[in-house]
Amino acid sequence: MTIWIYSLSSSLLVSIVALVGGFALFIKTTTLQRLVPLLVSLSVGVLLGDAFLHLLPDAIQRTQNLLAVMLSVLGGIFLFFLLEKVIRWRHQHEIYPSQETREIRPLARMNLIGDAMHNFIDGTLIAGSFMVSPAAGVATTIAVIVHEIPQEIGDVGTLIYSGMSVKKAIWYNFLCALSCVAGAVAMLLLGTWLDGGVVYLLPVAAGGFIYIAACDLIPELHRQPAFRHNLAQGVFIGAGIAAMLLIVWFE
Repeated sequence: MTIWIYSLSSSLLVSIVALVGGFALFIKTTTLQRLVPLLVSLSVGVLLGDAFLHLLPDAIQRTQNLLAVMLSVLGGIFLFFLLEKVIRWRHQHEIYPSQETREIRPLARMNLIGDAMHNFIDGTLIAGSFMVSPAAGVATTIAVIVHEIPQEIGDVGTLIYSGMSVKKAIWYNFLCALSCVAGAVAMLLLGTWLDGGVVYLLPVAAGGFIYIAACDLIPELHRQPAFRHNLAQGVFIGAGIAAMLLIVWFE
């Protein structure tokens, strides 16, 4: 029972971190419009940094099977390609779409799906660590919280850029983050049986992040061709990668 309390409390705390994007509520609309492309750039850096510096090395270390991990990455990219096809098809065939629904781009759903998968994995890691020892659980929780902060900020910016209102972006991002609790519950119920499968979810999630960053976000950044915009985008992409590198060093 103690492990359940620790695991669920910690995973819920990680989910609450998603509300860090609430800072957007206190920014003027005109200022937010200028910041959102920069937040999208940050999200590109964080997603790529998380995939190549965190998820993939972790999966390779756990499985000791480079070929299986690389195939899982390709599977993740193909899976998200198919998901986007389905989302775009449904988006185009809505018979009576509301004005708000019409304005929200498929990118928003893709981002939420990828984030939910990542948060689910985080929940399994947190619960699995508490099953080892309280100290390991606390250390894992802190590491997850630290790497979630820049990602959640970028995610909210991406959702706003995709057409969601600020409040809706924050709310949907938080609901997505609750999959961390679901991951913790799944690990506590299924234990080591689930752990073997979760290892291969890491590269699948990495493939999803690579696809979202390269195929959905980066093309959007090219819509601003001015040199000052390109320079700012490069700085924020680099900042996102640097943040993930520092976090991996911390972990």
